[in-house]
Amino acid sequence: MHRIILKPDREKALRRRHPWVFSGAIQTLEGAPAPGETVRVVDRDGRFLAWAGFSPVSQIRARVWSFAEEEIPGPELLRRKLETALALRKARIPAAATDAMRLIHGESDGLPGLVADRYADTLVVQFLSAGAEHWRDTLLGLLRELSGCARIYERSEADIRKLEGLAPREGWVAGSPAEAGGLVQINEYGLRYAVDIVSGQKTGFYLDQRDNRQRIAALARDREVLNGFCYTGSFTVAALAGGAHSVLSVDSSAPALQMARDNVARNALPGSSCEWLQADVFDILRALRDRGRQFDLIILDPPKFAPTPKDVARAARGYKDINLSALRLLRPGGLLATFSCSGAISPELFQKIVAGAAADAGASLVLRERWSAAGDHPILLEFPEGEYLKGLLLQRL
Repeated sequence: MHRIILKPDREKALRRRHPWVFSGAIQTLEGAPAPGETVRVVDRDGRFLAWAGFSPVSQIRARVWSFAEEEIPGPELLRRKLETALALRKARIPAAATDAMRLIHGESDGLPGLVADRYADTLVVQFLSAGAEHWRDTLLGLLRELSGCARIYERSEADIRKLEGLAPREGWVAGSPAEAGGLVQINEYGLRYAVDIVSGQKTGFYLDQRDNRQRIAALARDREVLNGFCYTGSFTVAALAGGAHSVLSVDSSAPALQMARDNVARNALPGSSCEWLQADVFDILRALRDRGRQFDLIILDPPKFAPTPKDVARAARGYKDINLSALRLLRPGGLLATFSCSGAISPELFQKIVAGAAADAGASLVLRERWSAAGDHPILLEFPEGEYLKGLLLQRL
């Protein structure tokens, strides 16, 4: 068995059950493991720490499958982990609530580099680590059996695969499209959305915002709403379903805006209450201020500004910019629902950034609620990187 021997005092993170081994922590690699092959990780005295999938090129040189010496990675262990993950979703999300959810959330389910999202009877999978890639065929077979999905589409095209030395891969693994163009229709708390699993962002839809869409629906009645970075309009649909007076939805993508319009129509919601703008959100927020526009509820759900820690300073400027501009459009008593999905931006830093924007805008804000990802995106205390989505619901005094 190949072994990784850690440098002195570099085993502390693993003893706290953090699932990553960085290249700088390694003293010796014994053997020549192939990409994704299982290695035994030990401390300087040879004491067992973990079984992990090896990556020869990534800064995260190994990702842990198990901290138990008797649990050698293989089909049986993978099956148990998948069954545990699916049982968690069944316990936390009522079957009547939705037919779309994240079934596997990588490290947070003990399956590093594996993502599996269910959209009705279609499963979208991503293999984002060398270890997950190594067990790809086994995992696909188990996922097809345990999920019961008729179709499986693979979207292993994320940038993280490059860091793992893996080429991108996309396409149907099982079954074929239910509709032309790879669209799948899902239901969420009585609302219907079309999801583009082939070309859409992430795996096609922002499943992590499910609970937050519910809150927006509950808050939107009779309000004039601005939905920045609206994508395919899920927050727009939720706000309209909650009785919003009007919703201005902004996105830079024409295809996303068209899908948003279609989702409004799909739910027989009043199109006359909608305004659509294809524009850069940074630019349009300033333009709306110049026009004297104001809103009662503003939603900011931008894409990831800080993919890595080195991007934090630039991302912080971006978050401050959009929140400052939004606050200048918010009426007294109005609500700002603002999000960051950048894992490198901590909740504390995000709040500090928004507080700085409020100070520059001369706005006093009350923190009403903190929002996070839905329950199908579990957060392990030993893996804080899994808490990537953070949201603040703020009220202007």
